[in-house]
Amino acid sequence: MAKAKSGKKIEVKARGTRATRVSVSFPSNVYGSLGAIARRKKVSLAWVVRDAAEKYIAEEANEGRAEHLSDGTTRRSERSLRESL
Repeated sequence: MAKAKSGKKIEVKARGTRATRVSVSFPSNVYGSLGAIARRKKVSLAWVVRDAAEKYIAEEANEGRAEHLSDGTTRRSERSLRESL
């Protein structure tokens, strides 16, 4: 739930389920890229961010996968490294 300016909590529906509204700040280059993706796909920027968050969560939940770092490199989890030996 989010708080309205009056201090009351508000609920938001997204994709048929209850959702929490958040505010996120992006560097201008990231914001621009998200906007370009949204325009290309003909969806809202919020949809692009939700889609990316859902994909990130699914990737994190998949044990043993490599972690993709912001510098473009990957880091394998300790468990993944042990299993590959």
